[in-house]
This record gives sequence, structure tokens and C-alpha cells, in this order.
Amino acid sequence: MIPPQNLDLRSLHILTVVHREGSFSRAAEVLRVNQSVVSYAIDKLRGVFGDPLFVREGGRTLPTERCEAIARHASRILSDVATLQEAPAFDPGTAQGRLIIACNFYERALLVPRIAADLRRAAPQLQIEVVDAGGTGHERLFDGSADLLIGPYRRQDAALYERGLLTDTYACLMDPAHPAGAAPPTLDAYLGFQHIVVTYGGRWTSPYLAELDRLGHRLQAPLRVPGPAGIARLVAGSDLVATVPRRLARDMAQGLAMQPCPVDVTLSVKMVWSQRTHHAALPAWARERIAGLAT
Repeated sequence: MIPPQNLDLRSLHILTVVHREGSFSRAAEVLRVNQSVVSYAIDKLRGVFGDPLFVREGGRTLPTERCEAIARHASRILSDVATLQEAPAFDPGTAQGRLIIACNFYERALLVPRIAADLRRAAPQLQIEVVDAGGTGHERLFDGSADLLIGPYRRQDAALYERGLLTDTYACLMDPAHPAGAAPPTLDAYLGFQHIVVTYGGRWTSPYLAELDRLGHRLQAPLRVPGPAGIARLVAGSDLVATVPRRLARDMAQGLAMQPCPVDVTLSVKMVWSQRTHHAALPAWARERIAGLAT
């Protein structure tokens, strides 16, 4: 085994990214380095910890049990070091830092335009980067590849902080010629529709689908898509019905019929952040600005 003093923070960061992405090649893309750099770092850590860390099974790169524990500790170490780096004072007028926001299509369509415009007016030299949260938003907070997660947060984790931004309900989008386009559908009528279902790649289930499942109902879904982008074009001229959050449906509804969804559930969108940025001046200032914008 290699002495632990040979351990470096960069290698730990690379390990957390490989763990999150489940792939050496994807980790290299995220880190913008050659894959050989990633392989070298993991090989060095294998010597330090005396464990293979990642193994190949069924064409997938899987972490070992020891790697799972090491990745958790590494995330905390990186967060603690980043906290020590933060300067205590922050002047938005002269700030030159960077804020990384992880979110998905809903937030990018409805919230990010207002957030970016407001933050850039108040802090004109601030760099804002928006990254896809997918199913790894919380891991991004821990490994430092995002400062703030915005989305329908459900997971409870004592190491994270959260603040509510807005709530939403669901609406149905359909072609104006659809027989149900003129009036709100009953649940029985809704269950008889031909649906487009957004799967989010299997990483998240929409609350209305979870509620239908709880009630013992299943939708007739001849079309499933990974995200809501472009869904209005799929609905137009077809007999399909798409159920999407009401605010997003309103944004997409031009030329389409829109009716309330008969499934009574609420979508809650929150800001989530980690201890790493909890006391940091720039993210704390940004969170207050964002909270004031989300209505």
C-alpha cells in the first residue's frame, strides 16, 4: 500500500466524479481532462486504499463497497476545504466569482431566465453556469460541481439545507381538435386518454404518476419521452395528451388546448445546498436574490 500522505485532493475529486457518473470516460468529459488522467488518479487511490474501488460488471463500472464509503468521506473533505477557501466579505458590485446552478428543464425554462437577468444586473462580473441536475443533483452539491440545486427535492439528508421556492399543479395539453379540449376532464375520462408520459430517464417519478399508482390506476401511454422539451410539437395534430406542470404548460400552450389535470397533487420546487456553501458569502447572497424572484 502507498503511504496515505501521498493522497491529494485532486485525486479524491476525480474519484467522486467517477462515482457519480459511473464511467471513467464520462468523468473525463465532465472534468475536461484526458481519460488517462482519470485512470492514473484511480490507480493511485487503489494503491493508497488497497482496494480496486471500481469493477466492471455487465458492461458497467460499479463501485466497490469500500469505494462507496471512501466517496462519502471524500465529498465531505472536499466540502470542508472549499469552505475554508471562501473569503468572508462579498460585494456584488465587484464580485468576480462563479455560481454553478444544477437544475432541469422546468427550472431552466421558467426560473433561470429571471435568475440570470437579476443576478447579472446586481453583480455584473459574476459568472453563472447552469448544469443539468438529472438524477445526480445532490451528488453535485457534495462533490463541489454545483453550488445550488433547484428542483422538486424529495430526499431527506441532514447534510443538506433546503428552502421552498414555489409550488405548482398539473395541467393537460392537447390538440385543439381533441374531444376533451373544451372542458376539464373527469378522472375516468382522463384514464381513457392516449398519453405522452415523461419518464425523466427513470431517475424521478412525477407526483401525478405516483398518485395514480397509489390509487391503483395506470395510464395508456403509447409514447414515452425522457423530458418535456419539444412535447408541444408531439401533442399538436395528434390524439395524445401530455400532463405537465401547469406553469410549464402555460408557457408551452400556444396553439394548443389546456385543461386542468384531474389528479389532485402539488409539485414543490426548492433550493437545496450543502454545508460547503451554507456560510459562503456569494452563494448566500444569490440564494436570497433567487428566493425573492420565485413567485
